[in-house]
Amino acid sequence: MLKFGTLAVALAAALYAAAAGASEEFSPATVLPPALAWSGASEKRIVPAGDPWITPAEAAGFRTTPGYDEVRRWLEKLEKASPLISVESFGKTGEGRDLLMVRASNSAIGKGGIGKPVVLVQAGIHSGEIDGKDAGLMLLRDIAMRGKAHLLHKVDLVFVPILNIDGHERASPWNFLHVRGPEAKGTEGNARNINLNRDYAKLDTPEVRAMVALLRQLDPALYIDCHVSGGFDMQYDVTYTYAGWGKYARHRATALWLEQRFGPAVHDALTRAGHEPIIYPSPIDTRNPQAGIRYSPEGPRYSTGYGDFIGVPTVLVENHMLKPYRQRVLGTYVLLEAALKLAARDAGRLAEAKALDRAERPAQLLTRWTPAKKPIGWVDQFKGIAFETYPSAATGRMEQRWTGQRITFPMPVIGQDATEFVQLPRAWLIPAAQTEVIAKLRLHGIRLETIEAERPLSVDTVRLHDAKLAKAHDGRIPLEARFTHEQGVVTIPAGTVRVPSDQPLGLLAAALLEPESQDSFLAWGLFPEVLSKPAGTEDFVMAPILDALLASDANVQAAFERRLASDPVFAASPDSRLAWLKERLPYRGVSSAAYPVWREVAEAGVATPKAD
Repeated sequence: MLKFGTLAVALAAALYAAAAGASEEFSPATVLPPALAWSGASEKRIVPAGDPWITPAEAAGFRTTPGYDEVRRWLEKLEKASPLISVESFGKTGEGRDLLMVRASNSAIGKGGIGKPVVLVQAGIHSGEIDGKDAGLMLLRDIAMRGKAHLLHKVDLVFVPILNIDGHERASPWNFLHVRGPEAKGTEGNARNINLNRDYAKLDTPEVRAMVALLRQLDPALYIDCHVSGGFDMQYDVTYTYAGWGKYARHRATALWLEQRFGPAVHDALTRAGHEPIIYPSPIDTRNPQAGIRYSPEGPRYSTGYGDFIGVPTVLVENHMLKPYRQRVLGTYVLLEAALKLAARDAGRLAEAKALDRAERPAQLLTRWTPAKKPIGWVDQFKGIAFETYPSAATGRMEQRWTGQRITFPMPVIGQDATEFVQLPRAWLIPAAQTEVIAKLRLHGIRLETIEAERPLSVDTVRLHDAKLAKAHDGRIPLEARFTHEQGVVTIPAGTVRVPSDQPLGLLAAALLEPESQDSFLAWGLFPEVLSKPAGTEDFVMAPILDALLASDANVQAAFERRLASDPVFAASPDSRLAWLKERLPYRGVSSAAYPVWREVAEAGVATPKAD
């Protein structure tokens, strides 16, 4: 999940050097740092060669991972052999492939039915980080054919083996150069090169739209998203975390369950199986690991952040990139098995935590934060790896070379200080013409109402200042701006969609509709019209109108004179003076840099909105 800089540069430089000097073909993996020797009890989960239910990765000694068609054939064979397994499609990828889900259940339910509490596991949202797929196939095999059906006594397992299938089928040794195995890996983005793990809020991709629909259908007790990390070398092989690393989660009951129950349970299981687990250490600076690891809030663009906003306990698994594929797959298996056991034991606690979170009605939304000046904690003996530096001809600077030598050092945990909150309104009022935004809110399952008759309401209107387009990423061109708020009475047209904040998904609605939110639809560029300028008027008409404004409004006159006195560049620019005064006319129209969603701040009128 984490992006990195120096390691990629070093890999690229080493690959170039190898290509220039080698007389035979080479593998990108040959430039990776030395792998640490490992063996553990989890190796007993590998079946011997020739076993009729050996998985493709086991049969290949974990050198390779199977393609989509081979995975599908293997799963359909397992489905035919076991009444515990059913395979179905829950959507289509951008290129038309079936998104597969596997239900492992001993309940007498039909396909698509909902029985016991569900543990939902997905793999391959980044298709080059595919450990979860092969671990899940092994676990399904052992549930169906090798005596682990008891794992299903109190919970069902729903497994998505590959979410980014189109990226998965573009496998190459040149994808995910920092990840040690398998030999060929898929891409991060989907067929449109959109990062699916940045799409949970904006819902631009068919894959994530299908996953959000599946989350709504299943409402799982626990949601696990399997990844592989970037960053720096270290001794830990299996790492995991939750929204905001637990500390900064928006919903506290589910966060506490993850911290107090899930973390200790999987840590113990992994340790007993010979693995080295830790809470995911997201580095402040990969070139200087001892600078610390980052804990911070998250928005709903990520799977973990989204799960937090909808009140579903969600776990991000981040296996360490430089550990051998075999070791990483086995560690994932252990974690998933432990998660099933714990979810079965804690089904009541999980249901209670989810209910508590969904009953909350937060009054505000945290929208901005900054790194704390002092560490909020320490990992006293962080198990790291030593590195040395060397001069790189490619970069012209000193680059890292990890030695494989085990070291320990105190690691600071860098938290965040809140810098901006917004108070939530009673509701958000969306013009009926905003069909794309309204459709996305429906996909999220947010409750909408329709105002049937025109009526005046007290609202907060948000105006944009210095609005500009940011650097394109994740399939969008985001928008940045400063905001001011003005309260007044506006006549709201019939057909306007009202989104009340008093609902279980009120905090998610706030993250999507509050303009200051970093994951708002506005921030993601879904309201491009706010950058459009209103139709112009000739200066010989506008100048006397603005002269009259200055003569009639003492406050505007005083503010204008202060601006002229303090800003000589502004004072010398007729266009800037005109623009400033136009913004202060009594009527500016809907296109005058206004956010086209009103924030209802007073009692609604006597008319009752119709539920959508």
